[in-house]
Amino acid sequence: MFKGAYMGKLLRIDLTSRSCKEEAIPVDYYKKYLGGRGLGACYYYQELTADVDPLSPENKIFIFTSPLTGLPLPSTTKFQLATRSPETGIYLCTNSSGFVGPYLKRNGFDGIIVEGRADEPVYLFIKQGQVEFKNASHLVSLSTGETEKAIQEEIGNKRAAVMMAGPAAFVGVRVANVMVGDRSFGRGGAGLVMASKNLKAIAVDNEGEIPVFDLQKLKEINREAVRKAHETRKGHTLYGTNQYTEILNELGCYSVKNFTTGVFDGVETISKDYVTNHFKVKSKACFRCPVACAQVCEVKEGPFKGMVVDPEYETVGLLGALCGVSDFAAIIAANRLCDDYGIDTMSVGNIIAYAMECYERGIFTDEDTGGLKLTFGNGEAMVELIRQIGEGEGFGAVLGSGFRGLAYRFPHTARYMMHVKWMPFAAYEPRGFYGMGLAYGTSSRGACHNVGGWTIRDELISKTYDRFALEGKGELVKRIQDTRAYIDSLGICTVVRSTMGFHDNPQGEAFVAATGVDMTPELMKIGERIYALERLILVREGIRRCDDYLPLRTMEEPLPEGPAKGSVLTKKMYDVMLDEYYRLRRWDENGIPTPEGLKEMEVLP
Repeated sequence: MFKGAYMGKLLRIDLTSRSCKEEAIPVDYYKKYLGGRGLGACYYYQELTADVDPLSPENKIFIFTSPLTGLPLPSTTKFQLATRSPETGIYLCTNSSGFVGPYLKRNGFDGIIVEGRADEPVYLFIKQGQVEFKNASHLVSLSTGETEKAIQEEIGNKRAAVMMAGPAAFVGVRVANVMVGDRSFGRGGAGLVMASKNLKAIAVDNEGEIPVFDLQKLKEINREAVRKAHETRKGHTLYGTNQYTEILNELGCYSVKNFTTGVFDGVETISKDYVTNHFKVKSKACFRCPVACAQVCEVKEGPFKGMVVDPEYETVGLLGALCGVSDFAAIIAANRLCDDYGIDTMSVGNIIAYAMECYERGIFTDEDTGGLKLTFGNGEAMVELIRQIGEGEGFGAVLGSGFRGLAYRFPHTARYMMHVKWMPFAAYEPRGFYGMGLAYGTSSRGACHNVGGWTIRDELISKTYDRFALEGKGELVKRIQDTRAYIDSLGICTVVRSTMGFHDNPQGEAFVAATGVDMTPELMKIGERIYALERLILVREGIRRCDDYLPLRTMEEPLPEGPAKGSVLTKKMYDVMLDEYYRLRRWDENGIPTPEGLKEMEVLP
């Protein structure tokens, strides 16, 4: 059926027996789920049981590329990982940029399924479609950057792509990510799943080609997309995603001091202009990207001198304002340590902000923290705490268990944990954007602005929707979620997707040129199908309506200051949006997909 873009097979790797085999991917799976996130959910649903322990050999890691991954189009770098999350205890889907996805397809595979557990630390090297199991005992304690360099030297290819778990994963940190070069599968603790399998890294050779149906048409689409990107994404090139920091703060709905307020007094020294003038070294691009939204920053003086990293909006918000930290040098240092240790900046920022609030309330004492003064704004204490988390030392070893572990240990502090389904918030205050509140609540992986739906474009930028309105938000969030589901399954970065063509659905046009098949009319239906399948997984794992609500702070405490002063999203208000959302999804009042809806959408594999 398809005449290009797909490789047609996956690689199944059993770490226990150190064996691997190729498997054909049914064409029907491609038709129903496209690739990437859709295929990950499909195989997860079929192969994992509801009671699988995230850290057991029975858990699996599903890694899938997409039809547009690696093709000559802007930023077709995305690929997806699915597994049972040790942070949240439920289904996890997470995406990353980097070169592993494109190179995996060059080696002839649309995906990898990793199962079992090795008897000693190993890394995998994939070259010309073959897999080598290599000893990684000497790599376990190395930083992610050191690991990547060491592996490239060992295999004799400095251009090979590497995805790896950092040292934090090997000391049991439940918010450990998987670094893919300097990008990451950030949320949900997938790095700890790798470590639990004694899998340090996967390296992929860069040789090979990906077949396409109409190369000339793809080149034509690419030229126009690059032109449009240069015209419409100048702000991203100049400032990156941090360009939104001041805007959100001015509206009174920024992520500040563990979401106790939406206004940050120290915003000036973390603003886009200040960062550009005092820290920016250059802009950097992902695979084949004309936008280059990554802003490489360096600390030029002080205790963190020499630290270099490219902080994103979420990292600045959650390691900055959420912790009351206005010292951008400390934010850079914290971000650098997170990347080196392999720690999710978003979850750890929330966890530290929670600890700071508990410390200021007298719940945590100097005895608990080992003498660290965890007051809001103490950047040096934040950096030291991240080091402790990464090393599994002191109070950091306690916080490394994530909100779910902390709630068991300190149940009286649960009120101060800003999360849904145990995944911490992104850097948007939902009392200032009601659509974001519904997106957090109904996301397939917990409080998330990506999978849940980034409503900021509609509630702020285009102002298509009143941000404080309730009606219509169910439709808005569903539409964004379904769109994101198929975009994640096509393999496109959301920053550049709207530039990829000439018509109303440029992604569909690119898909036709790549595969020779026009599925444009089906894309939204496919996105809806993927989201329904993910909900079916969550329901099987025990998720119901009660799990789709926001924290008590959001529902009971009005914002105390700023343009959104007095705003609160009560349970009664939230139910208006949630009821509309469930009705449009064809889920019952408990959030369970109805048999009629599932049949109509042809959800099951």
